[in-house]
Amino acid sequence: MDQNTLEEQSKQATRERVTATPQGVVRTALVVLALCFTLAVLGRGLSESFTVFLKPISENFGWDRAQVVSIYSLTWLVSGLTAPLVGRLFDHSGPRIVYALGLLLLGSAFLIASQAQSLWQFQLSIGLCVGIGVAFIGNVPNSILLGRWFGPKLPTAMAVVYSAMGGGVLALLPASQLLIDHLGWRETYQLFGFAALGLLVPLMLLPWRLFASGSPQIAKKTDPDFVDHGWTLPSAMRHHAFWALFSTFFFTAVGMYAIAAQIVAYLIDAGFPPLQAATAWGFSGIVLVFGMLGVSALDGLIGRRPSVLLSYAISILGIFLLWLLQYSANFLLLTGFVVCFGSMMGSRGPLITATAMKIFGGKRVGTIYGTISIGSGLGSAFGSWSGGLIHDATHGYNALLAFALASVVLGMIPFLVVPALRR
Repeated sequence: MDQNTLEEQSKQATRERVTATPQGVVRTALVVLALCFTLAVLGRGLSESFTVFLKPISENFGWDRAQVVSIYSLTWLVSGLTAPLVGRLFDHSGPRIVYALGLLLLGSAFLIASQAQSLWQFQLSIGLCVGIGVAFIGNVPNSILLGRWFGPKLPTAMAVVYSAMGGGVLALLPASQLLIDHLGWRETYQLFGFAALGLLVPLMLLPWRLFASGSPQIAKKTDPDFVDHGWTLPSAMRHHAFWALFSTFFFTAVGMYAIAAQIVAYLIDAGFPPLQAATAWGFSGIVLVFGMLGVSALDGLIGRRPSVLLSYAISILGIFLLWLLQYSANFLLLTGFVVCFGSMMGSRGPLITATAMKIFGGKRVGTIYGTISIGSGLGSAFGSWSGGLIHDATHGYNALLAFALASVVLGMIPFLVVPALRR
């Protein structure tokens, strides 16, 4: 018997010992959840930090708002378009390769951006490379990996991971502003790059074979309710639920990111100091955790459709409060906006993800869900880019907010009219 065979048998024995008891399964599942949460905090925080870099970069090079926002738009466009590739690579090569490539791309991107001198260099680094990197450590691989450990409890697990959006924003936006104030934006990007690359070593040392194997209790063959209908990407794309979920992702992202890309700049223009503006938007990370968990809890109490529709109503209220802020920059309105808009920023994500997993569950679910997620990337890119153009054309924010409001309403419509999403 050769050495490789002995090593494989030893690893298999270790996996069996770790998952031999219910306590061992629970511990491993919680470790996987913590890992996905940490990676989501890192990816989301680093990508959203561009909202703080927007003003200093614009002022440094004399670029208008639409030019600078194009970098942010490209990040989310590429992230969305990469999602199917991530799902396919995850199915083929496993989580270790996917997550390692993500950190490598993020670290390299920020180091390149720290030396950038022209718009195309920012678009290549922060736009293209960060977009791909975020996709490789984001919701698609996390949802597939967590599905192997949490099964029917996936919506709750995904709510925890989606709340990492808020954790990343809360941690890195104020930190980015402080670092920019004390070091400069180039040095801050350099620090981000080295930090991301430094995390590669501990990531590669984790027991990925164990993590990828999943819980024996969640195996399809032991789940009496699981039916693999043999979904493929072409057959899924012929189903109305596919395009309903795609359009929900798209229009919701258009509305939310038309605002999110410029929110720190908006608050500064409304009269708040830069650090105060960044910190206020960073605190959306705290309320987002409660929003995520609250909407997921309501899913079990009142049903998925009412929970999703309520989250849209709260988002609409948040946009209205933001509109009022430009006329009265007071902390009461600011708090109301952060609570309403911030708490719902991604609150629908876990429920939409769980809906897609339920409808299209099977061997190709990673590829199918990744393709549906293109809608979110396209919407984020189109929304932020359009928001920049609208701001430059009108020299104000009213038209931008009206555009965002209309898009959010369009994102809600599938849950009102599509049969598969009404059940």
